[in-house]
Amino acid sequence: MKKIKSFILIACMIMPVVLMAQPETPVEEWTGRTVLFIGAHPDDDGGSHGTMSMLQANGNEVYVMLLTLGNVGTGDPEMSRFKLAEIRRQEEVDALKELGIPEDHYINLGYTDGMLEFADKEEVVKQIVRWIRKLKPTTMMAFDPGYGYQQWHKADHRSASYLAVDAARAAEWRLVFPGQIVNEGLERHSVTDYLFYSSTGDGDNTTVDISGYAENKVRSLSKYISQFSRSAFNNYVGPNVSDLPGNEGKEFMERMRQRVFERGAVDGKPSESFRYYKGAPDGAGSRRD
Repeated sequence: MKKIKSFILIACMIMPVVLMAQPETPVEEWTGRTVLFIGAHPDDDGGSHGTMSMLQANGNEVYVMLLTLGNVGTGDPEMSRFKLAEIRRQEEVDALKELGIPEDHYINLGYTDGMLEFADKEEVVKQIVRWIRKLKPTTMMAFDPGYGYQQWHKADHRSASYLAVDAARAAEWRLVFPGQIVNEGLERHSVTDYLFYSSTGDGDNTTVDISGYAENKVRSLSKYISQFSRSAFNNYVGPNVSDLPGNEGKEFMERMRQRVFERGAVDGKPSESFRYYKGAPDGAGSRRD
């Protein structure tokens, strides 16, 4: 019994250290990496835009892969799925441009918004694996699947969190989707570290100071008119802030600035927080070191 109590005490002492593991090199100093962001919808990357802009500016290659077209989230009775898909693609491209990320670094797998959990999982993972093997990212940014527990996300986000990590694991093994290797000339690839976003509780262990890129983030977030504007969500009239009625354009930009400079501030500095994990994807959601 004493041995068991001692083991539990040691485990409790060690666990916070594991949880608070930091990247050996601060994210602000990362260079020469290929970073693959995976999300479910156009705008899922918005909360990470400061970090993405900084990484791109610091000599890293940032790619954004979104799994759905974002073609359902509207209250506008006159909007069609096709039209909304076009609008949301352009909003995403315009937002990434403000971050210095080129359009050809944007990948969309084209699934219907809200239906990701009903898609053929093997096919989705296969497509993500193909891109991982093509781009060879050193770092993946993805929804946090949870750390020692299953984290709740709404449907598409929940699916994206697991699909991303499942694909990272599959990409390591040459006998998984071997046609990509035999017929397409790709190679197995291991993602070495992760920045998980949208963590809950005390999951975050890494804070990135985005002070130099906060204005970029304000401008990029302002491109998501169809989602972030109260009136455009119900009655879309155009892609520009100036298209919003009355004083809403001014109020909209004030909300975006508040979101970046106040809601996201840590010690008075605009920041973004993540759960950093380094190691095999198998352990991404496990408490074991």
